[in-house]
Amino acid sequence: MKCEHCTRKECSKKTKTDDQENASVDVPSPAQENGEKGEFHKLADAKIFLSDCLACDSCVSAEEGIQVSQQNAKDFFQVLNLNKKCDASEHRVLAVSLCPQSLPYFAAKFSLSVTDASRRLCGFLKSLGVHYVFDTTIAADFSILESQKEFVRRFRQHNEEEPALPMLTSACPGWVRYAERVLGHPVTPHLCTAKSPQQIMGSLVKDYFARRQNLSPDKIFHVIVAPCYDKKLEALQEDVLTASRGSRGTDCVLTSGEIAQMMEQSDVSVREAALDTLFGDMKEEELRRHDGAGSDGYLAHIFRHAAKELFNEDVGEVTYRALRNKDFQEVTLEKSGEVLLRFAAAYGFRNIQNVILKLKKGKFPYHFVEVLACAGGCLNGRGQARTADGRTDKALLQKMKGIYADIPVQLPEASTHVQELYQEWLDGTDSPRVQEALHTAYQGPGQPADSRDIKW
Repeated sequence: MKCEHCTRKECSKKTKTDDQENASVDVPSPAQENGEKGEFHKLADAKIFLSDCLACDSCVSAEEGIQVSQQNAKDFFQVLNLNKKCDASEHRVLAVSLCPQSLPYFAAKFSLSVTDASRRLCGFLKSLGVHYVFDTTIAADFSILESQKEFVRRFRQHNEEEPALPMLTSACPGWVRYAERVLGHPVTPHLCTAKSPQQIMGSLVKDYFARRQNLSPDKIFHVIVAPCYDKKLEALQEDVLTASRGSRGTDCVLTSGEIAQMMEQSDVSVREAALDTLFGDMKEEELRRHDGAGSDGYLAHIFRHAAKELFNEDVGEVTYRALRNKDFQEVTLEKSGEVLLRFAAAYGFRNIQNVILKLKKGKFPYHFVEVLACAGGCLNGRGQARTADGRTDKALLQKMKGIYADIPVQLPEASTHVQELYQEWLDGTDSPRVQEALHTAYQGPGQPADSRDIKW
């Protein structure tokens, strides 16, 4: 498979270490360009290498490749340095949002509890000049709730002439980009239209939070800390529901590994700090997660909701059955010998390929598939838990899985903040604003020069 974020002739996204296979991206830091030694120039000049690709050169244009390569620590530190130099009226408010699958990496790497890891990470970022540090779990709440409603609607509308099923998840940007740019119809109509947690978090920060703080969206520089590199590409496509349509929801994505490297190389004194909330309350909230072994758990949440909504069946623990391999698992709801619901989880592109082949042949038995590009799920994203030679650090990943499993699970429906936001921010659960802020549409594949089919 080719390297991710490749352009036609050469890769704009190089990886890991200065070895024979890969070279780093050399971009001068703001301090170098100005001939100055900024306060953070040592960190900004730290070599951050991008990971191997999940997609091919069909999926990323040359312009996009350049934009992705610019999303790095230097971009982040440039804003920090400008805030220190310019007049206060020209400062940008720096907000960082942490993906829940990133926190176990910091906990395992620094031998901390996940709560202590979040406090240290928050304290580190604020010591650099970040103003707010949020948790993206609330954005995943919205994404899962909207996905649940959409699945029930599709199930009821499904027929042979106009098949609405299977529904395929759309939270993984590597998978969505591949589906849009390479597969197209008949796959894209099956993609869930609910936006991903990152896209929704962009709207929450640049629209809801900005209005609460009386800030223009462009005044906020929003950074996502994520376990995978494809989030950088996703950030280029985000549309934000704001009065000023030119504002991108996420200005920069940094991987967990990039942040950890900054922390290791920093000599800035750190005082631990609690995560902020979008609502301005000072009470520290307990960290929570969704019901997925290494991801946001769309399958488990949608399965339970559909079982209750469609068949009035209460499902407690969801039982997974591994089929082809541990990254292809099945979940079924059966009654009186009849299969009422058949769901699957397909992680990694080899399993995705099998899903697509069966879907195209019309021999697909599943109502729903949770699709993730990374084998093992989001915890195994290529932006964290890697060895010096770029391989998965299996011992560290095993610790991360244990830490993640110990975080309390909370159903999205149980979040009072989410219910309040539906009313206060979106004018209700079924308003036109919900469709605009929380849902998207998908494009079909274009005809980029030199495009070619992916070969596994």
